[in-house]
Order: sequence, then structure tokens, then C-alpha cells
Amino acid sequence: MNGFSPSLFSGQRFAVFGLGKNGLPAVLMLASTGATVQVWDDGEGGRKGLAKALSTLAPNVATRIQCKPFESLNGFEALILSPGIPHVLPKPHPIALMAKEAGIPILSDAELLYRAVRKSGSKARFVGITGTNGKSTTTTLLAHILTEAKLPVAAGGNLGPAALALPLLPDSGVYVLEMSSYMLERLDTLRFDAACLLNLTPDHLDRHVGMDGYAQAKKRVFTGQTGKDLAVVGMDDTWCRTIAAELEHGPAKCETISGTNPACSYYGKDGAIWHHSTCIAQTGLSLPGAHNAENAAAAIAIARFLDVPDATIAQAVASFPGLPHRQKLVASCNGVDFVDDSKATNADAASRALGCYEKLVWIAGGTAKEGGIASLTPYFPHIAHTFLIGRDAPQLAQTLKEHNVPFTMAETLENAVPAAYTEAHLTHTPVVLLSPACASFDQFSGFEARGLRFQELADEVCARHAGMTEQ
Repeated sequence: MNGFSPSLFSGQRFAVFGLGKNGLPAVLMLASTGATVQVWDDGEGGRKGLAKALSTLAPNVATRIQCKPFESLNGFEALILSPGIPHVLPKPHPIALMAKEAGIPILSDAELLYRAVRKSGSKARFVGITGTNGKSTTTTLLAHILTEAKLPVAAGGNLGPAALALPLLPDSGVYVLEMSSYMLERLDTLRFDAACLLNLTPDHLDRHVGMDGYAQAKKRVFTGQTGKDLAVVGMDDTWCRTIAAELEHGPAKCETISGTNPACSYYGKDGAIWHHSTCIAQTGLSLPGAHNAENAAAAIAIARFLDVPDATIAQAVASFPGLPHRQKLVASCNGVDFVDDSKATNADAASRALGCYEKLVWIAGGTAKEGGIASLTPYFPHIAHTFLIGRDAPQLAQTLKEHNVPFTMAETLENAVPAAYTEAHLTHTPVVLLSPACASFDQFSGFEARGLRFQELADEVCARHAGMTEQ
């Protein structure tokens, strides 16, 4: 099925708690490679998903999976705990305390993938990419470059397929894993041949009890690296600059990256990525702004470390289509572009899009992160009007009011999108930008659903007004 031996983990017993995006693939992979697995999820939906998956498995595999609550973890090899469930802070889940009592490790699925690959005899290389923002774009771009270079590649982790849904690669293969701070907390033997920390801004502070704890979790991407490895660090924030200063002393070679700073090893300038004074690749329309130049610089630095020729890199970057919901142009109507940046779930992410446009109509709101949108004040002069949606719209409105930014309490995307188009058309503003600076769970199942709804509404607006123009 995935290239791993059906007896790879034979005789071993694993506990899996949580049956979401990471947990269910972990259960299926472990059972299909000979392990016995006990699993539980407090949510009925997760357990129903497992039951559906079990019906598709061979009987000898299905019988290795037992779904029931845990009374003890004695005798288990390890506990694979879904990333969102805390094992230390702010308060450990009871299952984590049970693992500690039993003396067994709490691991991420990425750790199990690494063990499975090495146990299978493959020398495939591992790349870990982390940071507060830009992880998904960098991961996907690097995988695209490696694919264009004809290298066997599997990308996933926090983005796309879970780590244990990825196949076994040969010695020449490369695993490109997007790593969240939650996943990095639970590594043991996994060492990344190339590791990247793009940037650090406040996020998940409750889980890590402040920026110091958050930075320490992110730094774990470099744990265990040797002189044969590569460390890549962004230089566009103070936290990363401090970490880069530490990494310059080794053991891994350290390359610095920036969206704009020519003092770094790789940097963006004039719509291209440069290595010192040499232009490596043009970034094109799919990678707008300094933040995407930083992402591209990271991917290029790692690709060159993996011996991809510069000509292949340049061609691959030029053909990169971009990611959904990350500054994606989704519709245009009568001189107004609709740009979907729904992935911007915090203020720092939204700042990267706001900085790309001289004049825009902004749609923002949802469930605000700590600090709201106060850090975005430098971009307020570019905003012709803001339409606010979601639970914390009143909080955002207060900040806008304090800085004399005109706004409308639209409440929902259904109200905001057509009103934003009308405002943009009347004021000759070229862009309607959905970059919410907030999480989406108050009104949507996730940022993807929010972005898709924005696209639908933009298409409806364009169809309606295109028809009126024709009349």
C-alpha cells in the first residue's frame, strides 16, 4: 500500500489518542505494518471515522486495532498524541499524565515516520520547515522544485497528508515536512538534514506560556543536526535573528534568508531571489510581496543544498502556481480584483498581504488572536474601507475607530463581499482583500471553508455585474 513492510512494527504495541488528521492515518499505518494499536477519541465523530476506515481494511489488519478508552498505558511502546492536545502546558491532558506514569514517550507522527523509514533501510533525506507564517507555501514550493528536478518527494505533516500517510521513499528521496510547534515538541530521534525557521511572531502563546516557550519549541527543528546538515533562518524579526546568531556557531551550516535584506545569504529584490549578487530565480505573480520572497529564498537555499541545479530551480519557481487561500486572485470585475488570503489567521499573516497593495478594501474579522489588529496600524493608510465580520468584529472596530479608518459592521461574508465590491467600484479601489487576521471557527469549519465561500461570493458578484454591464 505505502511501500512499508507489513511486518515492520510486528510485535510492537502503540497507543493513539485523537482520531483527527494525524491520528487516523497513524492508526492505519501502524496496524498495516504489524503493530497492535489501541486508540481512543473523546469525540464521536472521530470514532465513527475509524469505524468507516476499519470496514475497508483486510481482516488481519483490522483485528490489530482496538478502539476503547485507556485505563493504563503500561506495556505500550509509545503514545502518539494528536498535536492539538497538550501534554505539558497550559495543562496536560489526563492521557499525557498516564503516559508519564507508565514511563512511555509521547511522540508525534513525524517521529514515527522517521523511525519507519530508517527501520526500512531507506536513507531518504528529511527536510523540516517551521515558522509562524509561510510554512505551507515554503513546503509546497520546495516539493514543487524537487519534483521538477525528478527527485522522489513526499510532502506533508502539518500541511496536506499526515506524516504517516506518506509512502516509503528510496535513498534518493526527500521528505518535506511542515512542522508545527506542537509537532516539534514531540520529536525524539528525528534529525532533519535541512531545517528551516522562517519567522517568529506571537502565536499559540497559551500552549507555550509566552514567546520564550514558543521560540524554544520552534528551535527544536534544528535539534541533532550535524556538520553535514543545513540550518536556514529568517532574519526579518528579532527572535529569529537571535536564534541565527546562535546557529552561526554550528554544527550545521547556517544560511540566512530575508524578503528584502541583501546582507543575508538569500534575499528578495526586484521580484527575484538573489544569492549574494547572483540572481537565482524570478518569483512571478504567484509569490507576491516580501514575505513570499522570504519563503522562496528558504526553498531555494534548501533546494541548492540538495544539489538541484539553478536552471531547474529558476524554471520551477517560475511555474509555481501558488497555494489556495494565500493571496490568491480568485475573480476580477470591472477593474476590481478579489484576493483570497483566508489563511491569514493572525495579524502578522495579514500584514504580509496588506503591505502588497497601495489601496484596498479590506474584509477582516472572526476569532481574534491576542493583540487583535493593533500591530497593523502602519498599513491603515492603504485601507479605503474595512468590512468587519465574525465574533470579534467589535474589538477590531474599536482599533479602526481609534485610527480613523472607515469601517462597516457587515457581520457575515455574505453581506461583506457585495458591499466591498460596491465600495471598491465607487472609490476606484483596485483590490478587495479577504485577509481576516483572525481564526475562522466562529462561522466556518476552517480557513479553507471561509476562503471557498469568499470565492463563491466573488464569482456571484462578478456574474451579476458582468451581466448588468452587457445590458
